[in-house]
Amino acid sequence: MQIIDISRTLLKTVEYPGDPKTRCEQVSTIENGGCNLSALYACLHTGTHADAPYHFIEDGEKIDEVDVSKFIGPCTVIEVPPGVISGEYVNKYFPRKCERLLIKGNGLCRFMDSAAYEAVDTGICLIGIDSDSVGRAGDQTKPHRAFLGNGVAILEGLDLKNVEPGNYFLIAPPVKIGAVDGAPVRALLVKDYILWNNVK
Repeated sequence: MQIIDISRTLLKTVEYPGDPKTRCEQVSTIENGGCNLSALYACLHTGTHADAPYHFIEDGEKIDEVDVSKFIGPCTVIEVPPGVISGEYVNKYFPRKCERLLIKGNGLCRFMDSAAYEAVDTGICLIGIDSDSVGRAGDQTKPHRAFLGNGVAILEGLDLKNVEPGNYFLIAPPVKIGAVDGAPVRALLVKDYILWNNVK
């Protein structure tokens, strides 16, 4: 079983324009306090993270209410050309009967709202992307609402540069922070996985 870490390092990730700067401070050391202890301040949408519906939908689920099963299970990675993903492209190249779909586009791909709706129609329960957002500048709301409003979980800020297109097993549940709009994740892909079922 091969495990591939597809998470970005939070403290090395450039924040989305306008988001708070990430900082980590050491508040205790072994020498002075008996242990090393650090405090972190970061936007919940910096680095590899999950969006809760509440991020763009006023009465949407908070991150502690989302169905974590959407973030765990078989997935497919596809590679797309950098740029805006259109509905026509989705219809022509996106796989059908795929529960979880991860988009590899060198961090440069984003969805038009029409493409997001077309992707929802393929039957996915999760969309992941190696860009910092599924939406593009000036058009963030509609693509997010297309996914989140139709029960599709969102993973953003993935690191797929060393991942070949193909089928994997995804493990990427969001941190259970509380009733908030998103959370960091440690996203992992398992290659050549085997699942054992207890047979009685």
